[in-house]
Amino acid sequence: MNNKFKCLLTAMLGAALLLSGCGSDTGKTAKEEGKVFHYGTMAYGPAMQNASTDPHDTYCGWSTVRYGVGETLFKFDNEMNVQPWLAESYEQVDDNTLKIKLRDDITFSNGKKVTGEAVKACLEDLIKRNDRAPHDLKIDNITADGQTVTIHSAEKVPAMINYLADPYGAIIDMEAGIKDKIAVGTGPYVAVKVDDQGIELTKNEHYWGQTKPKMDKIIVRSITDGDSLSMAMQSGELDAVQGLPYASLPNFQDTSKYKISSTATSRVYQAAMNFKTPALQDDRVRKAIAMALDKDKFVNVLLNGNGVAATGAFPDTTPYGKGLNGPKYDPEQAKALLKEAGYTETNSDGYITKDGQPLTLRWLTYTSRQELPLLAEYAQSALKDIGIKLDVNATDNYKDFLKRGEYDIYAQAIVTAPTGDPEYYLMSKIYSNQPYNNGYYSNPQVDAMIDQLHNTFDRNQRNDLAIRIQQQILNDDAVLYASFLKMSFVMKKNVTGFAAHPSDYYEITPELDMQ
Repeated sequence: MNNKFKCLLTAMLGAALLLSGCGSDTGKTAKEEGKVFHYGTMAYGPAMQNASTDPHDTYCGWSTVRYGVGETLFKFDNEMNVQPWLAESYEQVDDNTLKIKLRDDITFSNGKKVTGEAVKACLEDLIKRNDRAPHDLKIDNITADGQTVTIHSAEKVPAMINYLADPYGAIIDMEAGIKDKIAVGTGPYVAVKVDDQGIELTKNEHYWGQTKPKMDKIIVRSITDGDSLSMAMQSGELDAVQGLPYASLPNFQDTSKYKISSTATSRVYQAAMNFKTPALQDDRVRKAIAMALDKDKFVNVLLNGNGVAATGAFPDTTPYGKGLNGPKYDPEQAKALLKEAGYTETNSDGYITKDGQPLTLRWLTYTSRQELPLLAEYAQSALKDIGIKLDVNATDNYKDFLKRGEYDIYAQAIVTAPTGDPEYYLMSKIYSNQPYNNGYYSNPQVDAMIDQLHNTFDRNQRNDLAIRIQQQILNDDAVLYASFLKMSFVMKKNVTGFAAHPSDYYEITPELDMQ
């Protein structure tokens, strides 16, 4: 009787549990949490720095905007044209003065209205704490009157509205402050937890936009191992991923299960020659290195076609990236140039020597972008073919080596047109003595053209100057441009409103939904 009673009780409890699930989609846990979106990415910026959604902290603004926490005064459309976002309109009063009229219906996620004074306070903190914004914006003073903000720059800044679309320009509530690395923005989602492992977000109940956020919770996970990212997507643990290894993409071609959104971006994989390295002060050596690499092979074979071979700093789909002539793949001519430079002997290992010393160069890069180790491996093989020994240092501590100058070639992935304008890259990476000019390249003619670009408002003239500057960089063999990233999002078939954008900024938007 006792055993029969136990069996009966078990059956009754099972039935009760079954009935309790009737009428709900996913049971009690899902009912409590609502609609949850699980997103895995290899490109979670702060995981490589100090995790934060404070846009004024180095490059943390990328996470602020990418994951829907903050929005900027201006944004880019799919053709990278700048458009008002939190701004309603703007007026270039004179060469040094920009007047911006804010929308009147914006609120922060805490329900507080976004006013001219709030924007003024945010921008003043930006230029006080960010390492790039002061140099970009050249702001002298800011005034606010109701919903109008007037920015006066110390000199002409023709690309001001483009710079204000950079993620560091995300508008946050300065009175609320930064608590637990969380900023209060205007976006469709609110960060509730931020650390090196990822970020957790909830719906912004005060979102001002016409399209309201559809997800109740979003969990962004930083997964820097490509195989782990792929397996998590295949197992159903994740709803969408960004940054899958190219070899994994064929696993997601089943359109009954998955969708893929891809777009070409201005993220270029480049290698800057260190002009402090004696051997690289000889242009023949730099040119030989450039001629030894077959960019088409790198893109089509090593990247499985998930990229575009580069000539200059900007894609030729942009008006300031057309008509450039760079070094062509020609290993025999590369060998001839090295011989002309005095490397006439070869040691027992097959490497060329000069005065008895082999030509050995240090290639510095990092691993968080899967293309960079592939580029380093390919460069090592290609340069060996022309007799140059390449010692590769692929490390996430690359900044320490940069500070100490312990490298001869520095390869990185960088978005060259984050503001939809060429000046940002040319001023920060090419202009003499700039902190991000990692090759220590200096050409007075190039500096003069960048100065002219900085003072030119006419769009056609700016494009022409940018092309001329890039051509001189290529003539000097100062930077080797390998390829541009083709970014792909892989998602479950039921995910909608989630698409790759050429700016590499906008990911979590109000349109995101799961059917």
